[in-house]
Amino acid sequence: MEVKETVIKYKDKVVFIKLSMPSFNRTLKQYVEDEACFMFVNKGEVAVRTPEDYLHLNQDTAMLAKCLNYFFEPTGNTEACRNGIESVGIFLYPSMIEDLFSFDLSTSSHSLNYNVKQIQVDRMLEAYKESVNILLDNPELADEGIVKTKLKEFILLISKYQQAPSELDFLAALFKPNEVAFKTVIKENLYANLSLEELATLTHMSISSFKRKFSEVYQESPKKYINRKKVQKAAELLKSGDNRISDVAYDVGFDSLATFNRNFAVEYGMSPSTFRMS
Repeated sequence: MEVKETVIKYKDKVVFIKLSMPSFNRTLKQYVEDEACFMFVNKGEVAVRTPEDYLHLNQDTAMLAKCLNYFFEPTGNTEACRNGIESVGIFLYPSMIEDLFSFDLSTSSHSLNYNVKQIQVDRMLEAYKESVNILLDNPELADEGIVKTKLKEFILLISKYQQAPSELDFLAALFKPNEVAFKTVIKENLYANLSLEELATLTHMSISSFKRKFSEVYQESPKKYINRKKVQKAAELLKSGDNRISDVAYDVGFDSLATFNRNFAVEYGMSPSTFRMS
């Protein structure tokens, strides 16, 4: 199975996308700017890692996300993904809202108490997804009028689901990400095998700013602090269970057994197997 991508644009911006692939590694969301996103899963299973949440999505669950950074990840469920993974995304941009509804987003102070939300796909959403699938499978049908109508239909539908006072209030809140504390981002993603660059992305910082902020907050370099915390968590798991050492290394976020063993020896002065028997 090869990777296949189909997109439909409105005013030169991608608003609908269907992505099919056999498998994938962790990847940053498709468009890193001010867009908000809704994602359906047609086939398989996908995980989403955000600054403070970790969601599993399948055909029964969709995702609504504000305009913040997040990653898509494989779930490890090979059975669910044996026929590949296929997703449908809907993207909204502040610049198109005035064109669709003549709204001035700055006039609303409404807020939503989440950055990313998992949503059950009921019959209404399933019907909407199928209508978008038809357009993506037949992009020659997607003239500007139809695309505009489908976008407005989605906004009207999803704002009702979120019980917003109005479509304007829902959209205004969708483009205002809730601030996530720096320590919360680190705590929620400490054992996720993220690179420092990926952690910096979740905090919406450059790598240099991230390292500087981390050292200010924890009084230690990020690499040293994170490796130490992972090893300490691994020590707890080694003493409390009988999982294979390689599984423990993976569970706490090391990408190889050799790296885990080396860091464990630095922290405890012995190998994981010797520690377990001590």
